[in-house]
Parts: sequence; C-alpha cells; structure tokens
Amino acid sequence: MENPVHEYWKIRLNDVKKSLEGNNFEVFLAETTTEALRIFFDDIVTPTGAKTFSWGGTLTMRATGVHEELLKDRSKTVLNPDDPEMSPDQRLERRRESLLVDIYLMGCNALVDTGQLVNLDAIGNRVGALTFGPKYVVVFVGRNKIVSSLDGAMGRIKEYVAPANCLRLDKKTPCAKTGLCEDCASPDRICNSWTITEKSFPKGRIKVILINQDLGL
Repeated sequence: MENPVHEYWKIRLNDVKKSLEGNNFEVFLAETTTEALRIFFDDIVTPTGAKTFSWGGTLTMRATGVHEELLKDRSKTVLNPDDPEMSPDQRLERRRESLLVDIYLMGCNALVDTGQLVNLDAIGNRVGALTFGPKYVVVFVGRNKIVSSLDGAMGRIKEYVAPANCLRLDKKTPCAKTGLCEDCASPDRICNSWTITEKSFPKGRIKVILINQDLGL
C-alpha cells in the first residue's frame, strides 16, 4: 500500500462521520482542501441558497481558500471580520453583525471521535455563532483535530493549541514563553469561553467538512 497513513485516516474519518451524523450534524468527507472548497460551494451554498457570509479565526478554513473565493464573488455579501482598514472597535462590531449571516464559517479546536465539537475562544464570537445566530455554521476540520476523549480534546487545546496560537498572534502570555499553560490572568489571555457541542440543533444546522489532511493547529 502506497499511503497507509492516508488510508488509515480514511477509515477513521468515515467512523467519525457516522458518529457526528448520529448527533444530528450534516457531514461531508473531503480528501483534500480543494475538494473541501468544492463541497462548500456545490453541496452547501447552492442547496441552502445562502447570500450572506462571515467567519471566525481559522487556519484550516483559510487553507481551503474559501474566504478568498467568497470575497471575489460580487453576488454574495461578505462581512469580513479581518478587514485591515477597520479600527478595533469596527472589527468588534463586525463580529457582532456576523452572528446574523446565512452561513458562518469556522474551524474546530478538537473533535471527539464519538461526535462532539470542542472549542475554546478568546472573544466568544466563534463559539457564540456556533451555538446560536447564523442560519448555518460550516466547520472545517483537519484529521489532526480528531481525539478519542473529551479529556483528550481539552488537553490538546490547553497544552498545544492555545500556546501555539498565542505564539502565532504575538500574545504576551506566559505560555508564549514557556509553551505550557499556566492558567494565567494575562490581559492577552485567549482562553476564556469553552463550548462542547454535543449535537446540532436544529438537525443539520451545523455542517462539518472532515478533511483527510493535517490542517491548522
């Protein structure tokens, strides 16, 4: 077999898909970021008739190029929360407005293979949108985000994802210096709001694209 790792994850992701579907998520499997991009437009945007879009911070989504395609499409209204011409106050207001779009795009910090999404947020815009507001939420998930337990998910986020994101964002937190979570009280702390999404309500509102690649943090 030429690529046993890829085939291993193909099997695992199919099992994760079944678990998520049992929890009322709509799930799509993609072999590559290119396929994930096609799925988003052909299998999600077109059937839903979505016209307005926004997103939360996510390296995985950006790896697909979907945000660039949306920004180029004049027929769609995109509330870009990352517009460099906006002031910090304007960006915060844009994040509030994003809670009422047709489709909100995001990544996921960790996904338990029994079908739960686990996220830890700084401002709360991502987890707020995931829980309520947008008509639909599309979650892009690389295979490296899959874990086998809730404890594993929370450990992954606190011990790896959060310190790595603090380094990426040049935050002045203890973990950015030591690589270890110190449950800090820093003004730059990004670990503020946990969510564990057990099921999608209504059924199919949250759509998950599982990608057979290592993506994001």
